[in-house]
Amino acid sequence: MEERLRFVVRLLEGEAMSDLAREFGISRKTGYKILNRYREHGLEALCDRSRRPWRYANQLPLQVESLIVGAKKERPHWGARKIRELLVKRLARVAEDALARYQVCQTQSRNRQNTGAADDAAEVCSTDKGGHGGL
Repeated sequence: MEERLRFVVRLLEGEAMSDLAREFGISRKTGYKILNRYREHGLEALCDRSRRPWRYANQLPLQVESLIVGAKKERPHWGARKIRELLVKRLARVAEDALARYQVCQTQSRNRQNTGAADDAAEVCSTDKGGHGGL
């Protein structure tokens, strides 16, 4: 934050963007981004920002994820394929292609419900080969 603040102060004192950007080792585009954030939000904008995404494109709704977790607790020996089929039958409003077997497997992995090691979980979640085919 201190370095960004020095950058902005020197810009506001009248120094050229190109020279300052070169001195601070950033592009002019980044320099203008820092300056505009400062103008819009003040000193708070100069703090480090989280790089965590605001949303995850393939994340299932919380209700569906809790159904997957519940189904796995009821039937711990069932894999992603059977649990997916159960949920598709149970939830008529969920289209068949809206709930991928991979998502079920990822939810199980995230909730530490796969029984094997991490490598086994990755293998289970990978695309089936040898005639088993995905749903």
